[in-house]
Amino acid sequence: MGEDPEVIRADIERTRAEMGDTVDAIGYRADVKSRAKDKLSDTKDRITGKVSDTTPDKQQVKRAASTAQENPLGLAIGGVAVGFLAGLLVPSSRVEDEKLGPIADQVKDQVKETGQEALDRGKDVAQQAAASAKETAQEAGREHADELRDSTQERAQTVGS
Repeated sequence: MGEDPEVIRADIERTRAEMGDTVDAIGYRADVKSRAKDKLSDTKDRITGKVSDTTPDKQQVKRAASTAQENPLGLAIGGVAVGFLAGLLVPSSRVEDEKLGPIADQVKDQVKETGQEALDRGKDVAQQAAASAKETAQEAGREHADELRDSTQERAQTVGS
């Protein structure tokens, strides 16, 4: 009973703060509309972030377009390979199995092999194009560095004169 009035006041203030937090939490839980909006906003932000992370930027699109223009045959081979593989993934029907039987299996095996070869060739072409683009960029960078160095030397000579 002989508690200090300051301790009692501090306890009262702490209890008031905790009660305020509790009232706010209950109010938020009761406000379903706001919670739904918050959840929707969070989901939208998360999806938008994922989409922007996976979407290629303008430079990547330009690079892919120029590679396709430089090597349309590789692009065509890659497209055919993807088409073959997609066709293989489609399940066969009962009628196809009855009418074609073993011949279909042979054709499928040949198509798989041809599609894999085309896919490998497309990958090789894409890798060669990427290597060529890298070399070109490195060469352009070296040329730019040389020009910058020459320009800096000329300015230094001009200033020194």
